[in-house]
Amino acid sequence: MPESLPQIFLAAALANNFVLAMFLGLCPFLGVSGRLGTALPMGGATTFVMLVASLCAYGLNLLVTTFGLEFLRLISYIVVIASAVQLVEMVLKKYSPALFRALGIYLPLITTNCAVLGVALFQTTREYDFLQALVFSLGAGAGFTLALLLMAGLRERLNLAGVPGVVQGTALSLMLAGLLSLAFMGFAGLGAVE
Repeated sequence: MPESLPQIFLAAALANNFVLAMFLGLCPFLGVSGRLGTALPMGGATTFVMLVASLCAYGLNLLVTTFGLEFLRLISYIVVIASAVQLVEMVLKKYSPALFRALGIYLPLITTNCAVLGVALFQTTREYDFLQALVFSLGAGAGFTLALLLMAGLRERLNLAGVPGVVQGTALSLMLAGLLSLAFMGFAGLGAVE
């Protein structure tokens, strides 16, 4: 039975969240989620790159399959992702230099974000059509942004709380990430794709 578009979106955003269920894209999740002011733009930039990568991967997959060049699939996906990240960097540098500086090294690291490459590879493996690929990438981006925002909100709140010194910093961030991951595992029955 084919999946409906809402099922694909919910599965990508919640049940199979790339960060909290599949543990992909943890570098920006832990690095940029210190403040809501940087988490939302990073989620938006990553969502845009996921969307571009997904749509281009759909077309590239048709092309390489038609000509029997499947061995070029992965490298072509990586080239598309790197190009999309360059586009995002140029736009942010021109129109929002403060945000460009705030995101720092994490913006070019979208190129190596395994969640972005995962979107392209998963949709190819699942043989999604164009509309399904579009919805899948939007769901994955929404889930990625949601994970960043949740983590950033929790970290901002905990900066105001009296947290014992032994768990401050990285230890507390990892504990929060684990608890968020457990919470998202509760969505497994909503539309998980095996």
